[in-house]
Amino acid sequence: MPHDENRSRIIEGNLGLVGQVIKDKVHDIHNIAIFTYEDLFQVGCIGLCKAVDTYREGEGCFSTYAYALIRNEIFDALKYATFRRNREAVLDTVDLRTCADEEPSVDFIHETYQTVHAARLRTSGITAKGIDALLLLAQGYTHSEIGARMGGVSANNISAWVARARKFLRTEPAIISLGGPV
Repeated sequence: MPHDENRSRIIEGNLGLVGQVIKDKVHDIHNIAIFTYEDLFQVGCIGLCKAVDTYREGEGCFSTYAYALIRNEIFDALKYATFRRNREAVLDTVDLRTCADEEPSVDFIHETYQTVHAARLRTSGITAKGIDALLLLAQGYTHSEIGARMGGVSANNISAWVARARKFLRTEPAIISLGGPV
């Protein structure tokens, strides 16, 4: 690891790379409700620090190496945030009735998935496809990826199916018994 003063100098000299990665790789940032530009910049700075700590002299251009680590750090953060948001989309038909800073228990999540799956078995058509899509969303797949898995369906169709499934699930007695809306 470089000396602290040298490390700081390298980080400060390459902060522009973080902004460049965001500009090049994160499109339509104003529509990403998960992170602000400043949030992504901080995540990118973590990638830059990792690059400084792991770069070995003589193994290529530092800026190329750092660019890749910054990009990966930002993409990992976006992927994880998307996974969490999608997992919570499945559970949002249920009022979790927990404190805002507490995660639902593993047992509760498992029971919810079982209840949703049982409801899926009682449906057909678009509602069933929407429940299948909801379960895939909870696993971290995007609408586009789900559409590809379901035979090349557009992301907009997947969104419509999910909306229909969520409407159905909100009326299911088993879901309501978990604490869902009345």
